[in-house]
Amino acid sequence: MVLVPELTAGRFARRCGVRFAKLTTWQLTGGAAVVGLALAVGSVAAAGPWDSGQRTAERDRAAALEDGGGTDHGSPASRKDGNGKDTRARKTPAAAPSAPSVLAALAAPTGTGSAPVPDESALAKALDPLLNSGSLGAQRTAAVVDAATGKQLYGKGAGEALTPASTTKIATAVAALTAAGPDHRITTRAVVEPGSDKVGKVVLVGGGDPTLTARKDAEGNASLRTLADDTARALKVRGVEKISLGYDTSLYSGPLLHPIGPNWNIAPVSALMADEGRLDDSASGPAPRSGDPAADAAGTFAELLRDRGLKTETSDPSSAKATDRAEQLASVQSPTLSVLVERMLTNSDNDIAEALARQTALATDEPASFDGGAKAISTQLKKLKLPLSGAQFADGSGLNRAGRLSASLLTALLARAADPDHAELRPVLTGLPVAGFTGTLRNRYADDADAPGTGLVRAKTGTLTGVNTLAGTVVDTDGRLLAFAFLTTGTTDPKTAQSTLDRAASALAACGCN
Repeated sequence: MVLVPELTAGRFARRCGVRFAKLTTWQLTGGAAVVGLALAVGSVAAAGPWDSGQRTAERDRAAALEDGGGTDHGSPASRKDGNGKDTRARKTPAAAPSAPSVLAALAAPTGTGSAPVPDESALAKALDPLLNSGSLGAQRTAAVVDAATGKQLYGKGAGEALTPASTTKIATAVAALTAAGPDHRITTRAVVEPGSDKVGKVVLVGGGDPTLTARKDAEGNASLRTLADDTARALKVRGVEKISLGYDTSLYSGPLLHPIGPNWNIAPVSALMADEGRLDDSASGPAPRSGDPAADAAGTFAELLRDRGLKTETSDPSSAKATDRAEQLASVQSPTLSVLVERMLTNSDNDIAEALARQTALATDEPASFDGGAKAISTQLKKLKLPLSGAQFADGSGLNRAGRLSASLLTALLARAADPDHAELRPVLTGLPVAGFTGTLRNRYADDADAPGTGLVRAKTGTLTGVNTLAGTVVDTDGRLLAFAFLTTGTTDPKTAQSTLDRAASALAACGCN
């Protein structure tokens, strides 16, 4: 629980209402890419694959995450091992021996030199026994492409669109980075209405930043405490000692609740929230969520202002819309979209995913809603001339089962992100979890059959009941960077299905296939 002054009875009731509820963009051009790669490879030998792009705070955070993806992250209780030990206390793993080759392949996929392209028949021989396994349910599709050329080397129903679960986040990332830009930041503002001298009419205006935090250690995020410091200072300069506080969430439209309803994996999607509406101290992963994150964030802001010597007319702020005449008192900004994309992909963060979908909508003049975000993602990918046959977007996170993506589209997105001409998309690759090391792949690839992919496979997981997906990149034994996507529907044993998909990705890593 974030430590703030005691909650009023009204705020406590709202909060408990839904209890079940760095690397910035790689500029890899010319000699700079070579220099940057040399530095990264040198440091990764000591620090592990995290130095491919994650900030230290991100590394420490994701090292404590549990297995899972999509809606099946598991409850907080599931973060304990068979002996009841809390796995969140685990330390960052040692460096993967293969980490330098991962970095090298990501840094210059078209510079693979003499590394041969895998033979298609050899790939089929390695993958078919695994992808034909009964553990993968009634439907399964797959694609493997050469990241340097985009050529498909293996396909099994590759153009057929299935439920993608959280691999949807790859599409959301590409759309947001191209529409809003990798350096875009989300701003949260405090404004004051004119003519309010004796009692300042202050409005906290949400910009859609789910990483806004009330914690004392902001860890590089926009800080509600800093905003309170600057706001209080600006009001005192004006001679204002008493305020009425409102909060503005009008940037977003449509329903707040995701179609899956109140859920520990996502808060009500609001333009204003702090710490993703979490009601406990978890930084990511499933957690009980506030039923009204905007009101709670505004209530915390009011308490912080009172701590700084300001008086408020009422204990709880009310919803209000800032007028065009309102004057800005202070503002704070989120990390860049490139950082948010990495965090979203590594941690399978649904709150960030829905925020990025809405940022895509705002950048393309669509309503900032579930429907508007889905339409904006589709439109943006169409502009990029990606294979959208059969694709349907229902949200930005992949929690909605109505979504449909093909293996061909997912591998095309990854190949585009590896293209040196699209350096703005590099966070799509650097944010992917590393097998056996980070994020939602940290606790996978532990069995002997999966082990060849450890440190070499980088992939986004996807898990819904009866759905298991995996899409990412792998460096084969010849040093060639491959992009792959495996989608399955109708699985009955998620752990076995996950293991089969992990073994398929490991087969790519272990395959010279020439």
